[in-house]
Amino acid sequence: MSPELIIAIIVTVVGASTPILIAALGELVVERSGVLNLGVEGMMLVGAITAFVVVFLTGNHYLAILLAAAAGLGTSLIFGFLTLSLSANQTATGLALTIFGTGFSALAGQGYSARPVTLLGPLFPSELATHPVWRVLFGYSALVYFALIMVVAIWWFLKKTRAGLILRAVGENDLSAHSIGYSVIGVRYLAVMFGGAMAGIAGACFPLLLTPQWAERMTAGRGWIAVALVVFASWRPFRLLAGAYLFGLVMTMELYAKAGGGPLSVVPSELWAALPYLATVAVLVLISIRRDASTNAPACLGKPFLPSN
Repeated sequence: MSPELIIAIIVTVVGASTPILIAALGELVVERSGVLNLGVEGMMLVGAITAFVVVFLTGNHYLAILLAAAAGLGTSLIFGFLTLSLSANQTATGLALTIFGTGFSALAGQGYSARPVTLLGPLFPSELATHPVWRVLFGYSALVYFALIMVVAIWWFLKKTRAGLILRAVGENDLSAHSIGYSVIGVRYLAVMFGGAMAGIAGACFPLLLTPQWAERMTAGRGWIAVALVVFASWRPFRLLAGAYLFGLVMTMELYAKAGGGPLSVVPSELWAALPYLATVAVLVLISIRRDASTNAPACLGKPFLPSN
């Protein structure tokens, strides 16, 4: 392959990986607090339609990202109220949230199908962003750099700060954290809200970075991949980064297979399209048969907080 093609593949992989990485980082924080939110796909779709409508009406990409984060946060509060305040089943509530987000985005998106918007451009000057070599480092939008910064920020927060220690304590032993005076429900609400905001931003990546028009279910199951990646990464941010880029590479191979030419065209494009989801299933199966698979999971993950009287 030519150097130009390699650079083009790298840029495409980074772009395709960004929404998965952002959503997975938010879910990682949520799960570290002991909450399992399977509504990531729904929150991403709410963020996607919000970002699209805002850009279509105002042309302001950064306002669209901000409001998409707010929309994802607001949607996550529905989940938080049902599971944290009313102790509803987290798995069922998360699935219901995904159904809600799918239906709401389809309803809100009526009348916007096939209407184009402008993509969010590179953060750095065009001299760097379009250079044949430097574009690998400087040819991305602000959302890509935001995702990379958040990997380091979340690692530092969880490992090096008192607030991160409290969050992990709530996820590992909620009764002990409660007994020494920490608000388990309050901490978990904040984690759920952060995860919702990140999912909203991840959804905004689709109309702002990848597809400059609205289409129903445009996230195409990426929220489920993000949830699986958290487990694949053993709840560690840097492993999450590697996993997201691995899945992004597989998705990029589908695009080049559809374009035709080269060895990738030998494999049907439909198989390339299915590979990310087949890989997700394979990852979960491999992790489930590992003897130590559960040792890295937060002990209270998915369990309601029931303080003793």
